[in-house]
Amino acid sequence: MMLNKLVNLTKMNKEITDDNKLDRSRIPSHIAIIMDGNGRWAKKRGLPRIAGHREGMKVVRRIVKRANQLGVKALTLYAFSTENWKRPKPEVEFIMKLPEQFLLTYLPELIEENVQVRTIGQKEGIPSYTQKAVNEAIEKTKHNDGLILNFALNYGSRFEITEAVRQLSKDLDAGTISAEDVDENLIGSYMMTKGIGDPDLLIRTSGEIRLSNFMLWQLAYTELWFTDVYWPDFSEVDLEQAILDYQNRGRRFGGV
Repeated sequence: MMLNKLVNLTKMNKEITDDNKLDRSRIPSHIAIIMDGNGRWAKKRGLPRIAGHREGMKVVRRIVKRANQLGVKALTLYAFSTENWKRPKPEVEFIMKLPEQFLLTYLPELIEENVQVRTIGQKEGIPSYTQKAVNEAIEKTKHNDGLILNFALNYGSRFEITEAVRQLSKDLDAGTISAEDVDENLIGSYMMTKGIGDPDLLIRTSGEIRLSNFMLWQLAYTELWFTDVYWPDFSEVDLEQAILDYQNRGRRFGGV
């Protein structure tokens, strides 16, 4: 029973969630999503894995739109991890083209809806055409003050923490900060998510129950919500259900 409360592996129907059940004053400010299950979704249908990634891209648009409507301030999507390079080369190449395709198709809509695009992760290794598309989206939306759409692209949390420690060490050596200055807030300012805030809610699709090297520092007190729904089947209703479950929990941050 305790495990079910923790991970909430849901087998939900697709009835529309009654908006009246959602407390609009308690919408999580920052939601992070591990978009998992594209390949298995495709395999289940006798399709190549890339078909699942293509379908998953369409889901991103719908979830971003609904999150924005609900008043979510930031949405971080785990698009490609540092470990994903181990996948077959054709699949990796296809995934790397998805940001370009997504932004080419939906950037005008994102601009219209006042969405600001950001990214976290390593730029090294990312194809130039992917970087160009992402940089263009960042530039064209930088003055938008609505939902922050934050893509974790070529991202790994251990790398992020290692880089933060390395830069902090350099600043200590340079004398720009002292050892007495080092606290949680200072360390947090060296993370790639500085200025966004830690996620209130983490969603992972496909039934896997692990963090997969994602935002390990930032998820210290995040509410976790897991579902066995594959990402290409994840709907606005699933998002609302996750938020509703979040609102029914008591967040004590280690207190009584």
